Amino acid sequence: MKALCWHGRNDIRCDTVPDPKIEDSRDVIIKVTSCAICGSDLHLMDGLMPTMDGDVLGHEFMGEVVEVGQGFTKFKKGDRIVVPFNINCGSCRQCKLGNYSVCERSNRNAEMAAAQFGYTTAGLFGYSHLTGGYAGGQAEYVRVPMADVAPMKVPDGMDDESVLFLTDILPTGWQGAEHCEIQGGETIAIWGAGPVGIFAIQSAKIMGAERIIAIETVPERIALARKAGATDIIDFMNEDVFERIKEITKGQGADGVIDCVGMEASAGHGGITGVLSTVQEKLTATERPYALAEAIKAVRPCGIVSVPGVYGGPIPINMGSIVQKGLTLKSGQTHVKRYLEPLTKLIQEGKIDMTSLITHRSQNLADGPDLYKAFRDKKDGCVKVVFHL
Repeated sequence: MKALCWHGRNDIRCDTVPDPKIEDSRDVIIKVTSCAICGSDLHLMDGLMPTMDGDVLGHEFMGEVVEVGQGFTKFKKGDRIVVPFNINCGSCRQCKLGNYSVCERSNRNAEMAAAQFGYTTAGLFGYSHLTGGYAGGQAEYVRVPMADVAPMKVPDGMDDESVLFLTDILPTGWQGAEHCEIQGGETIAIWGAGPVGIFAIQSAKIMGAERIIAIETVPERIALARKAGATDIIDFMNEDVFERIKEITKGQGADGVIDCVGMEASAGHGGITGVLSTVQEKLTATERPYALAEAIKAVRPCGIVSVPGVYGGPIPINMGSIVQKGLTLKSGQTHVKRYLEPLTKLIQEGKIDMTSLITHRSQNLADGPDLYKAFRDKKDGCVKVVFHL
């Protein structure tokens, strides 16, 4: 079969690889009908994630069941399913608590993850051997392990584009907003209006935020942020973000802030002042928490800092600001299964726009390497790439 594979930094290729096979009674094999390139995939492309080795990429995918394990009953051949990016056993303590992103049993390389993070994370599709070494979904076929737990059958009448982003970016944006504990009337500031940021804006609006500030500089993304519900835009390349947030909030600061950028953030107008800036300018681009540092500064005292953006290792942040301002910090990979049913209902009710952010579509995985580059470089107005196979 054809699949997009990692061969080194900035080296993504469309290869012919062996077809997946059933390995366990809880497995299903799906024929991929749609998949997407995620911003997190760019971290892999840029060589920021260790333990990659020719792996099949992709963790946003869905498709039609073509084979099931012996005795498997949840799905049958021909069912269309969406597959969350994290793999869940369903029976460990964390799964029973609903903390699906830290499943204790699905990561085949749990000891490796524990050595890096203290405890294991869940197994992930297409995201290095640190998270289990599972082949990803930017391929013609995928083996889905533990398929009796996380995947969901697509409701009748819903096409691929209306549900594909349930696999990751929609629930990630929703969880990022949910972490801000929005009750109604709040001001929420969101760094980054990429795909996750766009869904965080929509989510905050649905939850009742009164003002939603999007911090972005790419024109296409600014337009999408406005359409999604952002009431204020701050172009971080031309404005001082902190001063503008103080102006918008009449000196109070944002009630909640969401870092949808993560570890490859760029410094904007004026950068970040003080000792932190001096330290950060000496770092490689892999761990520069510009967005997070600004968010921590801009949130009001006793506010909430939500971090759905990906970070891979130690970073310098102003812990003094967190402590002295009494801030709450919430982060983590997304517990996708927790949100599948409620978000599907919102989609069916027309409350979430699922397709406006799709700027590039392809029916050929061979276009993948060039589309990866367009997405990374934000060329040709590229915001989101979807393959229909």
